[in-house]
Amino acid sequence: MENLNLPTYSFKIKSDLQRKLIFDSIRKKYVVLTPEEWVRQNFIRFLVEEKGYPASLIAVEKKVDVNLLPQRSDIVLYNGKANPVMIVECKASKIKITQDVFNQIARYNMKLRVPFLVVTNGLRHFCCFMDYEKKSFTFLEDIPQYQSIKDL
Repeated sequence: MENLNLPTYSFKIKSDLQRKLIFDSIRKKYVVLTPEEWVRQNFIRFLVEEKGYPASLIAVEKKVDVNLLPQRSDIVLYNGKANPVMIVECKASKIKITQDVFNQIARYNMKLRVPFLVVTNGLRHFCCFMDYEKKSFTFLEDIPQYQSIKDL
């Protein structure tokens, strides 16, 4: 698979008929290795190994109802109180990060109302802090460490 703008990690990958599968350590199963899944699995490892997020507080493909329609958010991170604190939307590395991608994560956030939104294609990562009191958002230089947001 393609190199990403993330540290390099090793994964359990196997073939099943004519598909490649990658082991998802969060869902505890092998899933089809698509370009988007490659980004998602690398980003999960980045969050756990570099940013200190406990794997036990991460949900993958979390169901979120948007306007009564079931959707799936790529990654949702929780704090120690089981409240969602971050949504991550992953795209394949060949997909450009556009306003449509930000609109997608904003729709998920209408339901979850988390303080941090992250959009990544594995090459470019954007993180913003949502200030609901001021009804504004601020793009951050980096994705926060778990220790800095665990009590939100």
